[in-house]
Amino acid sequence: MRMTSQEFLAWESKTITLLAMSGAGKTTLSNKLPKDKWFHYSGDYRIGTKYLEEPILDNIKQQAMKVPFLRELLKSDSIYIRSNITVDNLAPVSSFLGKLGNPALGGLPLEEFKRRQALHRQAEIAAMNDVPSFIRKAETIYGYKHFINDAGGSVCELDDPQVLETLARHTVLVYIEIPESLRATIVERAKSDPKPLYYREAFVDEKLAEFLAFKGLASAEEMAPDEFVSWVFPALYASRLPRYEKIARDYGYTVSAEDAAQVNNEDDFIQLIARAMSEHSN
Repeated sequence: MRMTSQEFLAWESKTITLLAMSGAGKTTLSNKLPKDKWFHYSGDYRIGTKYLEEPILDNIKQQAMKVPFLRELLKSDSIYIRSNITVDNLAPVSSFLGKLGNPALGGLPLEEFKRRQALHRQAEIAAMNDVPSFIRKAETIYGYKHFINDAGGSVCELDDPQVLETLARHTVLVYIEIPESLRATIVERAKSDPKPLYYREAFVDEKLAEFLAFKGLASAEEMAPDEFVSWVFPALYASRLPRYEKIARDYGYTVSAEDAAQVNNEDDFIQLIARAMSEHSN
């Protein structure tokens, strides 16, 4: 959704999607908006509680069945298992995605890894396509005047133009750009604490072949999961930057992570976006 800064400031019911790389401060920024006035929509929370709820539980049960004590209780329906996903705790989603590598080291075989990646992609597409209906629900059911969509860091990887068209038609897309001076710090932080991530399948195929050749390994099942995640993250980061930049050029606006970090309240947030709109029109 494109508009002038004056139109944005006068807009009575603001609907905004925040896009950013991990570490840009997207969630921190959205949390500066008062929750009594803004409906906060988390794409990752919707993924975990709606579209991946059953696969996540199946994964947990599969692990529990490996423990004899728990296996007998599960088989006799003496206990039940549920995940406790919250907006601030998305660990079950991350655990389900897992890491590619040696199963003995906690990794996933390539076929299973790709299956979970495909499920996550479908879930993220569905969660973003739910945004228009949640905008309506936020207003008609809960009485919220404004709506903020905290989109997942992998939205740029979906290769589904319809998702972007839907978001752009119903919300103002705002990309938080990380300055060059902070990128090395974010990459090193991610390498030192490797976490499960979503990757495009073509990216996985290309980088896995490079890594196996580099390490002299015959298959993904031979590699250490954390080692691959740490090794591949700089390339993933570099591949996502132009994708986000293109989304901002085609559909939205760009603000710097440094400026976003200076936001302290709702008014600061609105003025930040209004300035980005003014700069875009010049």
